[in-house]
Amino acid sequence: MRHLKTVVGLVLTAVMLFPVYWMINVSFTRDQDMRKSPPNWFPVDGTLDGYRAVLDQQLPYLGTSLAVGLGTVALTLVLAAPAAYSLAKLRPRGGGVLSFVLLIAQMIPGIIMAMGFYAIFLSTGMLNTVPGLIVADSTLAVPFAVLILTTFMSGIPEELLQAARVDGAGARRTFWSIVLPISRNSLITVSLFAFLWAWSDFIFASTLDQGGDHQPITLGIYHYIGNNNQEWNAIMATAVVASIPATVLLVIAQRYVAAGVTAGAVKD
Repeated sequence: MRHLKTVVGLVLTAVMLFPVYWMINVSFTRDQDMRKSPPNWFPVDGTLDGYRAVLDQQLPYLGTSLAVGLGTVALTLVLAAPAAYSLAKLRPRGGGVLSFVLLIAQMIPGIIMAMGFYAIFLSTGMLNTVPGLIVADSTLAVPFAVLILTTFMSGIPEELLQAARVDGAGARRTFWSIVLPISRNSLITVSLFAFLWAWSDFIFASTLDQGGDHQPITLGIYHYIGNNNQEWNAIMATAVVASIPATVLLVIAQRYVAAGVTAGAVKD
């Protein structure tokens, strides 16, 4: 029975990963072989023309996405970590209502938020700018980060914080020297999700940065498909390159994420 489950799991995994494999296969396929029937299941006469096109045309978009992703992570942590500490340990008046509002905020459709940001950015001059995208993407990540970090920080033993106060540490010093190091796994978890949301965002990018000089890779792929709808190897190569940073981060942070999603498991 165990072997049967293993086989079924491997088959299902292969089915789910097949689109990724086919994307890689097509990225190495020559233009004249695209419509071959039956298709080549392996890039027998592979070419790197698609990846050369990516390096020539898509690097600025990748750089912008990297800047937006890292900026979103930084802004999310700066806002979410202190807010979570306050809700979990300082327990301000109205904290329960604020937590409920943060939960509701995650249910608002992105397109509605994008239209609201468009009106605000149009009047403030942040339209078609990288900081504007960072602020917009952070609105998705901050509520999630506050809820995750609040749950984890609520499980930190009070005795540990009381010992810090006895040693003369104030709320700020306790937060910086005690709470943040203990919350490392959760911080990495929310950072990873914030980066992935910003990296894969299309709604905010297409609404708030359609005419900007620095556009993210999602718009780069979108424009590339429209301008080169016959060069599928270049299109798929762009998709492969765009997925590499997210894949690398997921592999590196996997064990931290696995620990971070069990937030609140600290024993007294």
